[in-house]
Amino acid sequence: MAQGLELSATDFQSSWNNRWHHTEEISSERLLVRRGQAFYITLYFRNRGFQPGLDNIIFVVETGLLPDLAKGTRAVFSMAGGGGPSLWKASLETNRAASLDVSLCAPPMAAVGRYLLKVHIDSFQGSVTAYQLGEFILLFNPWCPGDAVYLDSEPQRQEYVMNDYGFIYQGNKTWVRPCPWNYGQFEENIIDICLELLDKSLNFQVDPATDCALRGSPVYISRVVSAMINSNDDSGVLNGKWSEDYLDGINPAEWTGSVAILRQWHATGCQPVCYGQCWVFAAVMCTVMRCLGIPTRVITNFDSGHDTDGNLIIDEYYDNTGRILENKKDAVWNFHVWNECWMARKDLPPGYGGWQVLDATPQETSNGLYCCGPASVRAIKEGEVDLNYDTAFVFSMVNADCVCWLVHGGKEQRLYRDTNSVGNFISTKSIQSDDRDDITENYKYEEGSPQERQVFLKALQKLKIERFEGPYRANSPSSKPMPLSQNRPRSLHRPSLRPSDVIQVSLKFQLLDPPNMGQDIRFVLLALNMSLQFKDLKVSLSAQSLLHDGSPLPPFWQDIAFITLSPEEAKTHPCQIPYSKYSQYLSTDKLIHISALGEEKSSPEKILVDKIITLTCPAIMINVLGAAIVNQPLSIQVIFSNPLSEQVEDCVLTVEGSGLFKKQQRVLIGVFKPQHRASITLKTVPFKSGQRQIQANLRSNKFKDVKGYRNVYVDLML
Repeated sequence: MAQGLELSATDFQSSWNNRWHHTEEISSERLLVRRGQAFYITLYFRNRGFQPGLDNIIFVVETGLLPDLAKGTRAVFSMAGGGGPSLWKASLETNRAASLDVSLCAPPMAAVGRYLLKVHIDSFQGSVTAYQLGEFILLFNPWCPGDAVYLDSEPQRQEYVMNDYGFIYQGNKTWVRPCPWNYGQFEENIIDICLELLDKSLNFQVDPATDCALRGSPVYISRVVSAMINSNDDSGVLNGKWSEDYLDGINPAEWTGSVAILRQWHATGCQPVCYGQCWVFAAVMCTVMRCLGIPTRVITNFDSGHDTDGNLIIDEYYDNTGRILENKKDAVWNFHVWNECWMARKDLPPGYGGWQVLDATPQETSNGLYCCGPASVRAIKEGEVDLNYDTAFVFSMVNADCVCWLVHGGKEQRLYRDTNSVGNFISTKSIQSDDRDDITENYKYEEGSPQERQVFLKALQKLKIERFEGPYRANSPSSKPMPLSQNRPRSLHRPSLRPSDVIQVSLKFQLLDPPNMGQDIRFVLLALNMSLQFKDLKVSLSAQSLLHDGSPLPPFWQDIAFITLSPEEAKTHPCQIPYSKYSQYLSTDKLIHISALGEEKSSPEKILVDKIITLTCPAIMINVLGAAIVNQPLSIQVIFSNPLSEQVEDCVLTVEGSGLFKKQQRVLIGVFKPQHRASITLKTVPFKSGQRQIQANLRSNKFKDVKGYRNVYVDLML
């Protein structure tokens, strides 16, 4: 009688498999494969070779705490075949004297995560022997047409899955600034931290069996990750903070990459990292999603609406000095950052797959948790705001109308309604380029076009919204509106007539110099009389710092100008805000909001004009000294300067870069003299080849986010 077949060893062929599964950047030592694509293992036997017909090898794969055949978290299959297209498969590749090459393939909808692989060897009339072969990790597969995250463009797969650095756009719509970021999704232990993040979710804590079974769905996974990046409901990765007090953590502006954040979260037993704001939440989510295999990009929306009451209207309030007032409800964020993830949407009508908005910044709850999306970008453009998930909220971020109110004497007077101020220059990094792509047209039809207003009306109808359009309302929500008789009600189809059209005077701000940090801000107010009558204007001017979420800080500069205009005359009123006037009031975001409220003697109408100025700092310069070669020493020169005419303290330089530095480098500089320039040279040993990026940040007690970057190509050998 033949002996039972005995297994002596297993080779997961990790290096070869990982290369073909696009996971070699993560590791060559352990097996990481993608679903819907075969991988190969070799079984070595102790006593004899495999004999077809006599021996039957049954494979078992299990994931999660409670593997279950019915839920799909346990599968049993053999090389004999059988079963439908959704089952795991095993095929005999090569049968040698004492070994066997076998290919295994997970179905393209299998749950992602950590798997245990076992075999049962059943020899004819012999005993059944069970062996535990080891662990492997299964990921989403954008290269597989059967996978819900399939992306049919190799350049896009390289950018949105494989690229481990990029840019996040900040600033304002008139000054778009690329901020370099180290996603680092393939750095050491990041995949383990991403899987730990899934296991820390409330869904897993409540029902681990069902949670693991649902991990085959990118829609489900993306909602879980969106909730877990913030810590509002759970032991998520980041605490958000939008004030200016960061003494017990890191100012969000100082971060230059996701790796340090994720590693800190893991090292502290999953305690939330302090602090994040929208671009940090989005960047960390991009790292996690790319690591899991879901194509992801980071999106910036300038002048982003935050509509808390769901009426597609953002209300902004000013007092009679032109000062913007804090609104506890709605806001227009200077910019807001979220993610797009690529996936099929079989839960929606046909045509709404592709790019989906996910927003990990904790703004509003969705089904009881602070998460947002996935919302189909096409559904947003078409006003299909009733489609899952959170489409109406995202629609308001890019296409709400903005109504400006003057608060005076216990009443709110509507100044004007602006239909195109929200949602501008929607930006993301270009594919395999450092350029910026403007993707605004993906989200909405051209502002002012008939299609854009039709879509807005469709959204209103779906949300069953009606809105009072009169010019006055009392400052108390219980008071009835008191429209003026001469003001005709205006349709939602079109913007209200601006006061400047009634008075026939226009006001406009114009900067005279680039707005450099540390220098006086010089600008003029341009006043133009468009009528054939004389105009006497009283203009109240104001300047105040803004946080990037639109929250105003108290004014630090105010002025009043009296301007007399002859018919069709234009005049300029010069203004200057000294550095000494604004320096102590400047927020980390370096945003200054200037406004002018104009009144004309013969008209009750008032004209409001405003402008947001972003102060700039000289960028850090980075020079690579010599050729960059894997496993060879490399010197990197970092040149930085203090742009201020005063001494700054507590200076710290941080430098990082995936494949170049094993961990973030921190250099304590201390005191930095006025307008002083300095350089340091860092030494490192690159450990990965290909296109890489170095990111640097300089912080001090006066500024927090002086950035710089340098792309580096690392060769394998001389």
